[in-house]
Amino acid sequence: MSDVLPPPVWVHTPELLEKMIRDLASQTCVAVDTESNSLHAYREQVCLLQFSTDKTDYLVDPLALKSLDVLAPLFSNPNVEKIFHAAEYDLICLRRDFGFTFANLFDTMHAARVLGYPAVGLDKLLGDKFGVKMDKRHQKADWAKRPLTKDQIHYARLDTHYLFDLRNALEHELREKERIDFALEDFQRACKVDDVKLRVNGDSWERFSGRKDLSLRELTIVAHLCKWRDGEAEKLNRPPYKVMMDDMFVTLAKNPPEKKVDLSAVGLTEKQIRLWGDMILEAVRFGARSQLVERKQVERKNDAVLRRVEKLKAWRKDMGGKMKVESDIILPKMYLMTLAEDPPGTLDELRRVMKDSPSRFEKFGMQILKALGAKYAN
Repeated sequence: MSDVLPPPVWVHTPELLEKMIRDLASQTCVAVDTESNSLHAYREQVCLLQFSTDKTDYLVDPLALKSLDVLAPLFSNPNVEKIFHAAEYDLICLRRDFGFTFANLFDTMHAARVLGYPAVGLDKLLGDKFGVKMDKRHQKADWAKRPLTKDQIHYARLDTHYLFDLRNALEHELREKERIDFALEDFQRACKVDDVKLRVNGDSWERFSGRKDLSLRELTIVAHLCKWRDGEAEKLNRPPYKVMMDDMFVTLAKNPPEKKVDLSAVGLTEKQIRLWGDMILEAVRFGARSQLVERKQVERKNDAVLRRVEKLKAWRKDMGGKMKVESDIILPKMYLMTLAEDPPGTLDELRRVMKDSPSRFEKFGMQILKALGAKYAN
């Protein structure tokens, strides 16, 4: 496939970036993707941006450019549709690293989910529809390394090159099945800034706090081990799991080692013991005598709210089965707790709650009220 496609344009200077922007700004539709280095760095960053028009593929190197601010108007322009595949993660990364805002997108993965496709990976969709083969091994590559290999460049450009054809095929199916409004509403909602908790390294002990098999003292030891690991991972610029795996912390907390020789029994390698053995022992000792950490208390909803949540889940699962889609396509997760905590009693009240999804309100409004037990749902 690589020998029949013209080479992509490598954008690594302000001049080339400006030239690309002029081309993209003249389009009504642009395909977009990003590559990050989450598996290879302490602080993840976008290491490559891919853009395609119907004639040209561009690969933008943010590591070689001081600023990508000139891209902001493109992403926020409602007159230029941006095609992504699995947009959520790309949008999070682009907001985090560059502060971009978004308008007018089409997410081919979500479109496939709305249609009820059992497999929605880009490699699967392109393979089935267009016979395009993708080597997904490059997903886990270190995209911060330069120069990129020829195979990486080819893989990266395929992520956007065929999105126009895929988008058009899926839109046609969405209209045939009368589900286009579901998809368009979801695309519009994805453009809005949500209070999304970004996955960041640091204070990683809190994810252990819900484990019932850990006492507070054991959890305190885990907390100090995590604090040590986060510091070491940041210093080495690698993900914490590449310093030490989580399961070892639980073993160390339950059976605190006293000497380096005890560390091998936990499963630490000779290299880990040589590099960090003293620091690990010190973290364990400090956690054993420090003030106890506090478990994060999860607020429990009252029984009436939980019953309404379960009724909504049961209804949407049943409806999802009938329409052959996953249940969140019927009623997005964001609505479950809102409707359960303050259940609307009338269609007008429900319409206000679901103002960002009027097509679902029109199709399912009365059923939702009935699931909530509203008096006037018959």
